[in-house]
Amino acid sequence: MTELAGEAGYLLELGLLKRARRSGWWIAGIRDPESIAEHSWRTAIVGMIIASHEGADPARTSMLCSVHDTPETRIGDIPKIGKHYLKATDPVDINADQTAECTDPARTVLRDAIAEFEAQQTIEARCARDADKLECLIQAVEYQHQGVTTVQRWIDNSLAALKTDTARDLATEIINANPLAWEHTRQDR
Repeated sequence: MTELAGEAGYLLELGLLKRARRSGWWIAGIRDPESIAEHSWRTAIVGMIIASHEGADPARTSMLCSVHDTPETRIGDIPKIGKHYLKATDPVDINADQTAECTDPARTVLRDAIAEFEAQQTIEARCARDADKLECLIQAVEYQHQGVTTVQRWIDNSLAALKTDTARDLATEIINANPLAWEHTRQDR
């Protein structure tokens, strides 16, 4: 084994997030919901945008968004209702197990990111949490525009969870927008 064997194992484990589905959408009747990785990708972009308006570091916020659901490789995506019946291990502890074989530089970066996201003490962590909630709202709006009538509570719950002015303002814009409006705009240069 080489020095980077731990990092290789961690990266291979993260591949599961590309196959694991966001299980809460099954409750809404979505047959093929987005994967956890798909959710995390857009969450990272949403986080950059929120951070850029809130005076936070967009790169740090995006990084927190990118890793926020990585513990789900070990526990899955537990829907909100499931959290009333299950006690999941703390994400910080899961991440410690996930990164135990990584070298110190990678282990430190990954553990610090998960701890920061979970503690919610920095502006970047708060922007990242809002990005997580806002991405759920965006997905619900998209499903709603596809004719799914059972997602309004996801929109309402996500909206109620937002803390930053930017996230709340973006949510209002997204709720009132046509998800395919971009398709009809073209600026000739």
